[in-house]
Amino acid sequence: MQAKYVHTNLIARDWRTLADFYCAIFGCTLVPPERDYTGPDLDRGTGLQQAHLRGAHFRLPGYGDAGPTLEIYTYDPLAPGAAHAVNQPGFGHIAFEVDDVRQARAEVLARGGAAVGEVVTLTTAVGSRVTWCYLTDPEGNVIELQSWA
Repeated sequence: MQAKYVHTNLIARDWRTLADFYCAIFGCTLVPPERDYTGPDLDRGTGLQQAHLRGAHFRLPGYGDAGPTLEIYTYDPLAPGAAHAVNQPGFGHIAFEVDDVRQARAEVLARGGAAVGEVVTLTTAVGSRVTWCYLTDPEGNVIELQSWA
């Protein structure tokens, strides 16, 4: 089998607000059209009953027009969710390489994100240095900001 990475899906309470956050902070761009799905095919595909799915895809920065997307959707109805933690099994976080971790962290916090840990710099086994931190987006999803030297 050959495989190609295409997208990561993020289920939001308010998909438009969360999309605005990722576009404003990280430069993600809308890949039309907006999606609005309901009906028996969606129900069969999701295993839900009377599901309604709305949202869009957003091109992630740094890879051009053919790069992967962040798919931000919301469901009607939404299931209750547990708080995200960096050590919780499953998908843990989305990471963005930035020029200045401290500046990017301040922008995330100013747009409704929250701090998880502090900005730290680690030296890898091969001698590279990475400055990084964890934060959350406005809905509590974990983001890593990183800058390599």
